[in-house]
Amino acid sequence: MIIGIPKERRPNEKRVGLSPAGVQLLTERGHTCFVEDQAGRGAGFRNIKYEKAGAKIAFSAEEVFGRSDLLLKMARPMMDEIEWLRPDSAFAAFLHLASARQDKLDLLVEKNITAIAYEQIQEDDEVRPVLRPLSQIGGVMAAQTAARLLQNKWGGRGILLGMIPGVPPAEVVILGAGVVGTYAARAFKGLGAHITVLDNDMDALQHIAESLYGVVTMVSTPQNIQRATAYADVVIGAVLVSGERSPILVTREMVKAMKPRSVVLDVSIDQGGCFETSRPTTHDNPVYIEEEVTHYCVPNMSGVVARTATHAFVNAAMPYILELADHGIAKTLENNPAIALATSAYLGELRHLEK
Repeated sequence: MIIGIPKERRPNEKRVGLSPAGVQLLTERGHTCFVEDQAGRGAGFRNIKYEKAGAKIAFSAEEVFGRSDLLLKMARPMMDEIEWLRPDSAFAAFLHLASARQDKLDLLVEKNITAIAYEQIQEDDEVRPVLRPLSQIGGVMAAQTAARLLQNKWGGRGILLGMIPGVPPAEVVILGAGVVGTYAARAFKGLGAHITVLDNDMDALQHIAESLYGVVTMVSTPQNIQRATAYADVVIGAVLVSGERSPILVTREMVKAMKPRSVVLDVSIDQGGCFETSRPTTHDNPVYIEEEVTHYCVPNMSGVVARTATHAFVNAAMPYILELADHGIAKTLENNPAIALATSAYLGELRHLEK
């Protein structure tokens, strides 16, 4: 199979769809890999590393897209990238198509493209193995980002998260006890904050209570969310419903009732966001003020820790990529339910996609 790894074109997206180690695993099995010139530069992977792994370097994006039977990306393709895709070809990426523009979806269908969403690969135990490492990174980054945004320099309340004797710690509220929420709670706890986690899954709350002693857990009801956000210095949105837009859990009125200069980090923004006041931002301009509250809503948070994120992603995704390459798209979708569930477009129709 011919596999393409293009350079990511979204602002401050430094991750890459495959590392040189991943390329070597494919070329050793007889597959051909085309890597766009400098595709891995942001993650610290030079062209020479890819060439030593057996890849061919392509000097235009159109060549990589046009040659590939299977294109491997990180971020959802932009309109011009979809236009470059060869009809009847396939690509895999973190798609989050539930929040995509309709014209992109229409073009995927028109060109008979197979689109595989890494975030929707789900095994029988309901674990999403490819999404998991990036969710872990997002949780850890939420803590370090919030710590910075609370500083006066960033317009914050001028408080430290915790660990100072005689001074109460910051109040952190986390909406969602999944992977992002759990790793965020762990990171905030390490920095000394006082943490409240809300979810409607009692098993998830039980896990938080048992593994992170001292973290407060609450059932996620509108009344509890309203009460918790009112006393919070930081609110983290960590809600994901696979294949669907994130539900709006925090209304504008709730944001308005928060402390002035408190911080909102909507890690769910790549699925539409769970705050009514959320809108996507970039690493170049990551924050805005709404209702006197600082909002951070960058969809590709891990794009600026590109080397860690790419290595973690490849570790998780490689078994699925190898299966697609070795057995072909059609046979893999027939035999692997986890990948079939993650197929958002196939044979001219959209699948497993709700808005």
